[in-house]
Amino acid sequence: MKKYTYTEKKDTRSGFGDGLTELGRTNPNVVALCADLIGSLKMDQFIKENPERFFQVGIAEANMIGIAAGLTIGGKIPFTGTFANFSTGRVYDQIRQSVAYSGKNVKVCASHAGVTLGEDGATHQILEDIGLMKMLPGMTVINPCDYNQTKAATLAIADFEGPVYLRFGRPKVPVFMPEDAKFEIGKGIQLTEGTDVTIVATGHLVWESLQAAEQLEAEGISAEVINIHTIKPLDEEIILKSIAKTGCIVTAEEHNKLGGLGESVARTLALNTPTPQEFVATNDTFGESGTPAQLMAKYGLDADAVVKAVKKVISRK
Repeated sequence: MKKYTYTEKKDTRSGFGDGLTELGRTNPNVVALCADLIGSLKMDQFIKENPERFFQVGIAEANMIGIAAGLTIGGKIPFTGTFANFSTGRVYDQIRQSVAYSGKNVKVCASHAGVTLGEDGATHQILEDIGLMKMLPGMTVINPCDYNQTKAATLAIADFEGPVYLRFGRPKVPVFMPEDAKFEIGKGIQLTEGTDVTIVATGHLVWESLQAAEQLEAEGISAEVINIHTIKPLDEEIILKSIAKTGCIVTAEEHNKLGGLGESVARTLALNTPTPQEFVATNDTFGESGTPAQLMAKYGLDADAVVKAVKKVISRK
């Protein structure tokens, strides 16, 4: 099995910030809006280089979405930035009516998603945002796994016509994807080959799944790990091809098991080839205050949880 290693840890929100800065230099139509969280969204350099292309909206997220929708009419490509909780739940009606229904080319960029937001607690740790966004007709939903992939995704969505929800996080996590890896919206990436089980993971759970695969290999279990960075549209082909070989699947995500990646995969299986599946996700619950590592362990979102789910699903074959 291919081994993945890392030499540094970086937060995925910095991948967004660096990608946005690069877009500021290469695409004159890209503009940015923020709801009073410039530092948290790593927008500082973009603003320094392009002050006339930045709009500080303040703590008025609904207004931010409306302004962004209007900017698209003039041919601009607006990137909105705030925490995932405020990017989705607080402004759902505005996104639905002004962006999704109208098919506006707005990029809703959301940091601090999931329990790895950490100490800020349950009120800020949104675990239902993927479900909210994927239900909107025409909305593309992307959840990259590390710094490099988040930067690549940020660059890619600027060239993509249509509304996008880009989700990333607060903590520093291993950087393991190649810097020059191609990012193709809607196409999963097979990271390891395996014959006993398919592990489909997204976001921070991709690294945890790779660690789980190494533990499983030591126990004689061969796991195929697939990085699903685009949850909608889902790459059904790569999933169905893998389970045709392995016969069972585990989905892993930092999100509620209701409405997330796991449910999208379950629908694909039900419509094509019903297959044993286990879910690594939060179990219909809110989070709480704690360090990211503490919360990932408590809510069953780490490598040990993936290993446990794999053993359970294999027993169901």
